[in-house]
Amino acid sequence: MAVTAGPASATSNDDAYGCPYGAVCIYNNADPNSGIENGGVYWAYGPHNLSNQFGNHYVVNNQYGGAWVELCTGYNGTGRGNTIIFAAPYGNVEDLSPINSIVLGTGNNYPCTPP
Repeated sequence: MAVTAGPASATSNDDAYGCPYGAVCIYNNADPNSGIENGGVYWAYGPHNLSNQFGNHYVVNNQYGGAWVELCTGYNGTGRGNTIIFAAPYGNVEDLSPINSIVLGTGNNYPCTPP
């Protein structure tokens, strides 16, 4: 009986501070070496509600193809847009206290809209 190995789970060269290529990640605090928080990896375009996020956190946009992430003050991608982080990957220290959702997307229409 032959046994074959599956793909290795080692970190890809395209990872940024442990954030997988194609994802947006929120870290435990303002230092990317603090590790990605539990549930802090986002893959799908559209709004993602946040809960119990206070103070400064490092946010990495490791998406591709000009994708961005916008931080919104309201839930479901509403409210005022505080920051837009463009892919490259770029990371920013962000105060998430006023932020209740993030939105991942592409193009030039940033979605934080009045509730």
